[in-house]
This record gives sequence, C-alpha cells and structure tokens, in this order.
Amino acid sequence: MKYETIIGLEIHAQLLTESKMFCSCSNKFGDKPNTNICPVCTGQPGVLPVTNRKAIELAIKTALALNCTIEPSSVFARKHYFYPDLPKNFQISQYELPLATKGYIEIEVDGKKRKIGITRVHLEEDAGKLVHVGAERIMGAEESLVDYNRTGTPLMEIVSEPDLRSPKEAAVYTQRLAELLRSLMVCDAKMEEGSLRCDANISIRPIGEAKFGTKTEVKNINSFKAIEKALISEEKRHLEVTEEGEKIIQETRFFDEQTETTTGMRSKEYAHDYRYFPEPDLVPIEPSTEWIEEIRQTIGELPQQKKERFITELKLSPETAQIMVADKQTGDFFEAVVKLHGQPVAAANWIVGDITAFLNEQKMSFNELALSPAQLAEILKMIDTGTLSNKLAKDVLFQVLKTGKQVKEVIEGAGLTQISDESELTKVIEEIIKNNPKQVEQFKSGKTAVLAFFVGQVMKATKGRANPQVLNALLKKALH
Repeated sequence: MKYETIIGLEIHAQLLTESKMFCSCSNKFGDKPNTNICPVCTGQPGVLPVTNRKAIELAIKTALALNCTIEPSSVFARKHYFYPDLPKNFQISQYELPLATKGYIEIEVDGKKRKIGITRVHLEEDAGKLVHVGAERIMGAEESLVDYNRTGTPLMEIVSEPDLRSPKEAAVYTQRLAELLRSLMVCDAKMEEGSLRCDANISIRPIGEAKFGTKTEVKNINSFKAIEKALISEEKRHLEVTEEGEKIIQETRFFDEQTETTTGMRSKEYAHDYRYFPEPDLVPIEPSTEWIEEIRQTIGELPQQKKERFITELKLSPETAQIMVADKQTGDFFEAVVKLHGQPVAAANWIVGDITAFLNEQKMSFNELALSPAQLAEILKMIDTGTLSNKLAKDVLFQVLKTGKQVKEVIEGAGLTQISDESELTKVIEEIIKNNPKQVEQFKSGKTAVLAFFVGQVMKATKGRANPQVLNALLKKALH
C-alpha cells in the first residue's frame, strides 16, 4: 500500500523588540544569565503584566505579509504546565482567539510552486532556558541550570495547515518563512541561537484517504537541514511501524543529530491538559483599521517579489537571485552596488563567490563585513577600465576585507595597479626575449604554444600586473 506524508509546522519566532512581552526587562540575547529579569517575568506575587505594543505591531506586520486576516479582537490566555524554566507555572499565550488567521505563503520545490496555508499567527511569552551540565540534553545530564533571561521574551507562533507533503517541502517552507521574517525585520531568525524554533507534526495515510493518521510531534529542531533530516527519519519510522501492522502512538519526540533518529519523550498532550482560561490581568487586543493600514504600509517588497524582479529585470539566475534575497543585508548590499556600478550580474558573482567564501571561512555574517557597497563598486569599475585585472582585483578585495582599509590605500601600499603602458611593458618583453633565445627560435619554427611561456615570464617579472590583452598583442608583435 502506498502512503502520503502529512506535515504541519509550528514556527516560534522571537520578536526584535527592545523589551520583553509583559515587562520592561531587556530583550537582548547573550547577556550574563539571570541579569535581565524582574518580579513580573519571574512571576512574583502581586505583579501585573503590561502588553508590549511593539510586539503586537511586529506580529500584525508578519500576519499581513502572510496574507492573514487580522482578527478584530484577540485574547491572551493562561496555558498551565509545570517545568523549572516556567516560573509562573503558566505561560501567557493565545488560544481560542488568536491575533490573526487564515493566511498562506507560497513555496517552490523542484520547480513546482505550492501554496501552504497558515492556520493562525498568535502572540505569547517565551519560557526560560535550561542549561544541562554534562550532556547536550537533559537525558544523561549531571544537573541542569536555569537561565530566566529568556523568560517573557515576545514570541510569535506561526502555525501552518497540514499542507506540506515531504520533509524537503517542510525545510523549504521554514527557509522561506525565515527570509520573510528577516526582510520584515521582525525576527533575526537565527536558529542556532534559538530565536527561530520549529516543532513539526507528521503523520502518514494511504493515498486517496481523507482521514489523517496518528501524528507525532518532533520538538525544537534547530536548523533547516535538521528539519529535513528529522522528518525523513520520522517518516521512515511511521512507514516501518505501519507496514509491520503496529500502531503509531501520539507522542512528542526529539531528534538526535548524531544518530539522525528520533526518540520518544512523552505522550502528546491535548489542549485540555493545559487548562486554558482567559488571562484576567490583560485586556483584549483590538487593533483599529487605521493602525492595521499604517502597519501594512511599512511592509515593502517581500523576498519572493524581489527574487522575481532580480530575475526578470536584473537578469540574475534563479539560484543567484534566491541567494540575494535569502538574507536582507546581502540583498540590500547587492542593490547598493548595482546602483553605483550598474552591472548586476558582475556584482552578484563577486558577492556569491569570493565575498561569501570569505564570510564562510571567517564564520562571519554579512552585516559584519568590513566592505562597503561603494568599495566593491570601485573595484568593479577598476576592472572595467583595465586598472585592475580579475586576479589583482581579488587580491585587493581580500586585503580590504581583512584590514578594513580603503581600496586606493591597499592598491598604493602594495603597488597592485595593472600595467597597461605599452612602453613600460615593451621594455620588460625585450629583456625576456633577449634572455630566452631558445624559446624565440621555437616560436619562429611554428611552435606557437611557447607564447604561454613568454606570457608567464612577463607576468612573473611584473608580479601579475601586466594587462593581459596589451601584453599578448605586444608579445606577438615583438616575436614576429
């Protein structure tokens, strides 16, 4: 019997606000443990939460970009569960009345475009973070430490419809969503830092059947590659269990990246297990039509719209265009270079090639780059005018990247300008011809391949600075 895979994702995105969801504590990542806390976010008796207006604005902005309907009234609720990183013993979230509903996002996988439904977008507060001593996870750890800095961080949950049909589609969906969040500047989407987290629900059913199979949930997957690998593993397990005539148990599982397998954690909870009820200390969110429209005006061009423009107007390949829109800083840098230089394909090739290679080698992000769009445009113009060869231009680029110096300063300091002066090159050529009579005779006897020997000698003498076009013309003339 053939089966189809059904996947729905719950994406949790930490919002880029200065302060937390219900208090004025800093929302900064990476500070010393338990320094960004107060009586409100640690759940001390008698305190009252106050909703962060900026968090609501960012969530509405995201929901609009996802083609959702902003609900006229949404309500916070208390979600009860007991865990060391949840000091109040309940999480303030949204349940029956979320902020936004019924949206979609388009993805393209293997040349096929699909529209993936968005069930809801809602706001909540994040829990703290457990640091396990002696092991990566709680299993096998000697002890666990609690950092409450993350407690109360504004968290936006984006829940998809069960419209995804393969692990690859799930990974691409998450990537497109991350690009969207970065473009909107609502979340930095750094999965490695936990600012974007993914819970995946997966089940299988016989092809043609409408009823869903029993699902399992794989929790807190922390990279795009891990999403695909975890779901491939869980998909395989579902098929094996079903084909052996056994039943899938509804449960929560975690993915081990070392073994690339999933392991059961606990039986899957149902909504009634959390004893949801409306948060009595917070009023409903009722955004006005005027405010929603003001937010809509700030959205601008979305990544997939930009990708289409880069392909049709700037003539980039689909693959290169996707790289340009995957990160907002990269795309903005590229467009700034194009505005100054006017040749998008050349600019994109340098960004995708040498600059990206440097960033990967240094383990840096694009916004840490010690290179401005004006500097790259200056280097590209020097290639166009023949002042720099491609090889010399790469040398200049890497010196600018490493030192942060200006382009002209690097060129003057290392004497890297290309030599195009015919009289200067002729002197070098005459000297090399004089010192290599054997190779001259070989050329005259018809062995024209020896020309490469002379080119190499001149390049060696000029330290790679000879203009190749001028050099070849002068060499042939001198040898003949």
